Amino acid sequence: MSDASPTQARPSDDDGQSSLDALVGEWLTLPDVAEALGTDVGKVRRQVSERNLVGVRRGERRTFQVPAAFLVPSEDGGQEVLGALRGTVLVLADGGLPDDDILRWLFEPEESMGTTPVEALRSGRKHEVRRVAQTVG
Repeated sequence: MSDASPTQARPSDDDGQSSLDALVGEWLTLPDVAEALGTDVGKVRRQVSERNLVGVRRGERRTFQVPAAFLVPSEDGGQEVLGALRGTVLVLADGGLPDDDILRWLFEPEESMGTTPVEALRSGRKHEVRRVAQTVG
């Protein structure tokens, strides 16, 4: 079974991938995400297909990976997927952005927010992020 559908992760050229790697920093494979969340890989794949998580194929083996920043501490002391991510991803995808460009937008500094959109989401500023995301595309 594939880790993501072809519409979710188009291959990037090496320069585009290295610039995305520099922006994102830490990446997690789906088994790594499953371990962090205390669940199985099948449930993580479902989260990808439902757009709760977004990622790209990367590395020499072209494994599907998601940014580690998409996981946040949960109330029970574990980790969970950043809840505000899905709506923002859907806004950007509806605007025509492929997943690698969605990731690039989330991790590039956004002047109007004074930080990156992903950091704004992590700090609870989802309405501001989605307002800006609606202008992208």
